[in-house]
Amino acid sequence: MTFILEGVHHVGITVRDLERSRDWYTRMFDLTPDAINHGSGPELAQGVQVTDAELTFSMLRIGSTRIEFLEYQVPVGDDFDRRNCDVGATHVCFEVDDIEGAVADLTAKGAVFSSSPIEITEGHLTGSKWAYFRDPDGIQLEIWQSPR
Repeated sequence: MTFILEGVHHVGITVRDLERSRDWYTRMFDLTPDAINHGSGPELAQGVQVTDAELTFSMLRIGSTRIEFLEYQVPVGDDFDRRNCDVGATHVCFEVDDIEGAVADLTAKGAVFSSSPIEITEGHLTGSKWAYFRDPDGIQLEIWQSPR
């Protein structure tokens, strides 16, 4: 290998409404969003593989990683419709120190979890707990607590 993989810089999520997503994630996780940026032109369209692409984007920093939100003004994309079992479906997992406290806090802020936290009882992840919920666009999110 001729390069060094240094980590994950960001995870990109295409959203319907950039401001709504920035506000929702900021409120849910007490984060501060970066500036809103705009992009268009032939280089961008070629780079993102979307003809005539025009978009706005912004990042939220979580530790050393970022989530990038992208809203395409041109073309307007389809709504998210993936099930967790569909090829290409992804999710973002946030590590928390207290999953029960996180579920209570996020639920009070409007999150809807698909179940109570589930504890892993076998294998090398024994003692870990996780729970799924979705953002306003239906993007799958997860919170995770490692064993204490």
